[in-house]
Amino acid sequence: MLESLFLNLGQHDFLSNEEKALLEGLMSSERDFAVGQDIVTSGSRPTYSTLILDGLAARYKVLADGGRQITSLQVPGDFVDLHAFLLKTLDHGIVALSPCHVIIADHSKLRSITEKAPHLTRLLWLDTLVDGAIHREWIVAMGRRSKVSHLAHLLCELFVRLQVVNRTNGMSFHLPVSQAELADVLGLSVVHMNRVISALRNSGVISWANHTVTILDWHKLQQIAEFDPTYLSMKREPR
Repeated sequence: MLESLFLNLGQHDFLSNEEKALLEGLMSSERDFAVGQDIVTSGSRPTYSTLILDGLAARYKVLADGGRQITSLQVPGDFVDLHAFLLKTLDHGIVALSPCHVIIADHSKLRSITEKAPHLTRLLWLDTLVDGAIHREWIVAMGRRSKVSHLAHLLCELFVRLQVVNRTNGMSFHLPVSQAELADVLGLSVVHMNRVISALRNSGVISWANHTVTILDWHKLQQIAEFDPTYLSMKREPR
């Protein structure tokens, strides 16, 4: 059940059977969320953190005029709100972009892990550091990349993250988002978003149909995106 979490954490460093057992003991109830339903609500004070077992979710903020900005995408194996363990009050929401199946990790049990299992604690800490690194890359993409390069970078990032948790099929992956939701990621109108997708398709590096993205030329897609996965800290080494 927690295989995606084990793969996610295990990409950074070896995860022992004892540590896997501790993570299994951390979990309590499972829950399901429909498309468009908040998994975590802005302003809430959760006493648990939520792990995605299946589905795609987004971290977002809403402005006074109703405009929404998506600030990250969460895939299976991701804790969507591990930082809530220390921040207590969430300043953003997390919404299900597809049907999401999640499991809950109680903060009281998480505290016990931080006190008894230093290596596992460091891996969970690293998970939040990678979240921060992703945010930095998204800020750079939003501010300095062309929109085609920005979209290419997003697709490169999602592909390698999904590949780690065995959610790709060759060079293809499922991306269950609408153009309106992608527009909220890139900060565009839906019309402009459509043009950006068409431009990337026409470059011959991807095909995109029925919510499935297939990478036709990985090297060229990386070049367009200027994608360097170093920020994802995917090298397995002692932590």
